[in-house]
Amino acid sequence: MEKNSQSPEIKPFYARHLFGFMIAGSITLAVILVFVSMTLYYSSGASQLDLSSPSYVDVRNKIDKSDDSVEYSNTGKMNSSAIADFKALFNQKIEKAKSVDVFSGDPLNPESLGMTAADATIVTE
Repeated sequence: MEKNSQSPEIKPFYARHLFGFMIAGSITLAVILVFVSMTLYYSSGASQLDLSSPSYVDVRNKIDKSDDSVEYSNTGKMNSSAIADFKALFNQKIEKAKSVDVFSGDPLNPESLGMTAADATIVTE
């Protein structure tokens, strides 16, 4: 018995629409992952720190943009006074970092983050 080369092979429904199922599966997976990530974003409290949120439009212009960090030039003399200055500033930053108990009940407390009382009232509004 010879197979007729002109008769089309009958494929199951899923095999005929495999590309459509891949597209639908990709979209479904993307929606599920977005839902999971947004749930984690809001449940972790990260949304409270995000100033790009439309609800913080009036707060953005109240941000103090002064930069009090010290930058060291990558050129210059490396002498004992430059090293002493660096060590003094470095030790200040280390003490500030060690003063925060990250395992306490509220590591995002405004005092833990080094915010002033005026800044704390802006965040809670």
